[in-house]
Amino acid sequence: MEDGVAKVRAEQYKGRITLHVIIACIVAATGGSLFGYDVGISGGVTSMDDFLRKFFPSVYEQKMHAHENNYCKYNNQVLAAFTSVLYISGLLASLVASPVTRKYGRRTSIITGGISFLIGSILNAAAANLAMLIVGRIMLGVGIGFGDQAIPLYLSEMAPTHLRGGLNMMFQVATTLGIFTANMINFGTHNIKPWGWRLSLGLAAVPALLMTVGGIYIPDTPNSLVERGSKEKGRKILEKIRGTNDVDAEFQDMVEASEMANSIKHPFRNILQKRYRPELIMAIFMPAFQILTGINSILFYAPVLFQSMGFGRDASLYSSALTGGVLLLSTFISIAAVDKLGRRPLLISGGILMIICQVIVAIILGVKFGENQELSKGYSVLVVVSICLFVLAFGWSWGPLGWTVPSEIFPLEIRSAGQSITVAVNLLFTFIIAQAFLSLLCSFKFGIFLFFAGWITMMTIFVVLFLPETKGIPIEEMAFMWRRHWFWQKILPDDTTN
Repeated sequence: MEDGVAKVRAEQYKGRITLHVIIACIVAATGGSLFGYDVGISGGVTSMDDFLRKFFPSVYEQKMHAHENNYCKYNNQVLAAFTSVLYISGLLASLVASPVTRKYGRRTSIITGGISFLIGSILNAAAANLAMLIVGRIMLGVGIGFGDQAIPLYLSEMAPTHLRGGLNMMFQVATTLGIFTANMINFGTHNIKPWGWRLSLGLAAVPALLMTVGGIYIPDTPNSLVERGSKEKGRKILEKIRGTNDVDAEFQDMVEASEMANSIKHPFRNILQKRYRPELIMAIFMPAFQILTGINSILFYAPVLFQSMGFGRDASLYSSALTGGVLLLSTFISIAAVDKLGRRPLLISGGILMIICQVIVAIILGVKFGENQELSKGYSVLVVVSICLFVLAFGWSWGPLGWTVPSEIFPLEIRSAGQSITVAVNLLFTFIIAQAFLSLLCSFKFGIFLFFAGWITMMTIFVVLFLPETKGIPIEEMAFMWRRHWFWQKILPDDTTN
């Protein structure tokens, strides 16, 4: 079998986990906590009365009279826009971030992201009017676009092959930690009248500062240095982060990959070629499916959702804190299992459990929860338990793997472009769902859970049929994996040498 660049050298990779890798990964993953913090904080802040009264008086009025229709309490496009403007600016920023990440290194993008996040959180905390609030959100979006584009790449490239899945999930752990922290902080600040929401929004500056300052001190990845022509420096850093001088095999793979990468001038045009078809499909489907599980709507609007179901104000914040905690816990299950069991078993088992939970919630709400009634104690507990199990299943499957799988399958020559597509699709779908969710809830009522269950069924079938197992395959040797797959080998052109 003739194979272009790679002669399979994976067995010869040497190295252990070094302190350098751990520190670099912790700093990089702080970026994930920013993303999570933001998702978690938005839902809580938008259910705070002081905040609504100041910026969205009409929603506040509506909320006061909302006993008539449980599902339509918060249906307001401007309020939804407050949440979603972030994702649109993030989407645009991630496309700009791609050439930056490629030409100036992963680290530059991480620092840029940190700085725009700092500016955004300061503007939000000090917001005097709606315009200022929205500009702050746009800056946060830019931060997310850069961070999400560079960080998963950074983590994938720093990690030694046999632990790549686990280290890469630092991003997801940080995200869930961010969500959990945000829920806890909202819980504390909703009693601070009238400026509690400013504290909530302003505290995002803490991880932003960590990410910016940390970004200045961490090294760039050897892959990126080699790709930009600093081979000697790249080799030194590789020896440093692997803790051994015996890095010939891995370094050789990097040099060959970067020679190939540099021969390509237009990575976006290139990724459309037939030989990158499987990677392109995954770059689009994995992040889209991650959002179509319905997880964001449950996390964003958990306080709102639980309040609509008739849990009181405090109870609904408790329940969201609970779901945040569960998500954090389950991500650790995933880290432990991902490099042992592999990616596929986690995705498939998670999918099945999520479908069951969505259906249970839909049935309870459909049968027991009409226009004006509240749920009885027992059923309420059952709903919260099902939602927690759903979040648990998401946390070991699509949550982390929706990011991990795409970031580890791209060959270097299309890696930055591929990661940009992943981030852009993720933000695009997040935007669509965030913008539409409250209206969907209003019109579908309990059917919203069945809507998501349908999508999860589709994505589970997709994984079974089309996603090969990527566990333990070195990042520069993924190309062979597709050629061994029953479906993709039919699609791929025979010749990979040119």
